[in-house]
Amino acid sequence: MIGGVSDNNVWYVDFGALNHMTSHGEWFRDAKDLKTLGFVETGDDTTHLITQIGKVSLSMQDGQTKYLKDILHVPTVTKKLVSVGQMVEQGLQVTFNPNGCFVKNMKNQGKLIAKGERNGQMFTLDVNMFEVISMLFTHGKGPGDIGIWHKRVGHVNL
Repeated sequence: MIGGVSDNNVWYVDFGALNHMTSHGEWFRDAKDLKTLGFVETGDDTTHLITQIGKVSLSMQDGQTKYLKDILHVPTVTKKLVSVGQMVEQGLQVTFNPNGCFVKNMKNQGKLIAKGERNGQMFTLDVNMFEVISMLFTHGKGPGDIGIWHKRVGHVNL
């Protein structure tokens, strides 16, 4: 848990990561296998196999869906990382201050597209994996399952 938010929704904004990455292969859309074997090395000097590259849809706090592209699927990493360098390469501007981090689309007049929180000396983006949750919801086994899901998450206020 980070600031009362489930760690499942937290993406760490990382200055040192060369690429966005996650272990959640089920979140990928348009995933492609790598043509050559690839690895990432993490801060604890361990090496992790990259299995695919693709994009992941994220439901932002304002309800909009955004896509992180060129994300590495690394099944053995334990955190989801968003690379500052990769965002800048993709035409985004990332700024930091004591109130959090702010991601703006410079191709769209600097429109704010994401806001992250500051947690000590770390910055995180809190997003909902909405499409994954929706997909799980719609694949229930029958009306009873849908009723249970509706009772659990039917009227979520964001």
